[in-house]
Amino acid sequence: MTKEIAVHTGEGGETAAIDVPGTIVFYRKQMGIWGVERTRDFALAPEKGLREMRKQVAELVADLGDCKVFVASAVNGVPYFELEKAGSSVWEFAGKPQDFLDYVLEKEEESAQAIAPESIVMPVPENLGKGCYRISIKEIQETGTGITSKQVLQPILRQENFHQLEVICNHIPPWLEADMMGGSFSCVSKKITPSESKVVIRKKKHGK
Repeated sequence: MTKEIAVHTGEGGETAAIDVPGTIVFYRKQMGIWGVERTRDFALAPEKGLREMRKQVAELVADLGDCKVFVASAVNGVPYFELEKAGSSVWEFAGKPQDFLDYVLEKEEESAQAIAPESIVMPVPENLGKGCYRISIKEIQETGTGITSKQVLQPILRQENFHQLEVICNHIPPWLEADMMGGSFSCVSKKITPSESKVVIRKKKHGK
């Protein structure tokens, strides 16, 4: 796999959130040393509307080219969805790139060598009782099995007795974030490690 990682940086060369104007630095590892391949300025303009923001991210995706690893201190909403749709692996790290580039590369290489998709089965939720469940979707997110997070989670959320679902994942599915915006569920997320999050989904009570 290519040893190139794109990092969105702000002041001081540290990572910045995707919606903060900054510079995207393309790092490449050669002979065991990380060097800067190229840079480009990047500043989202959400005030110009959804269409313009998608256009900006599409231009970024085109500029990424064969670089399929993108890092920022925070990535969500439209940028996350468009990057993921384009096949990019999105990471969130705070700090200087030199502190995490090797870690990200190592995890990406481990993921590329993961067990064959045909050996993966549909995740089954753990029933905790009283309409509460727990499930991990990390494996299907990391190995490209063809099983989607929506196929796994929606049947649980649609159960009549559903009350709460705890999800362990390496990133929050964009469709889930969209559903939470105007749906009948509430969602609280917490970062456990740089590559693992816990999301707690609860059914909203009527009138609230």
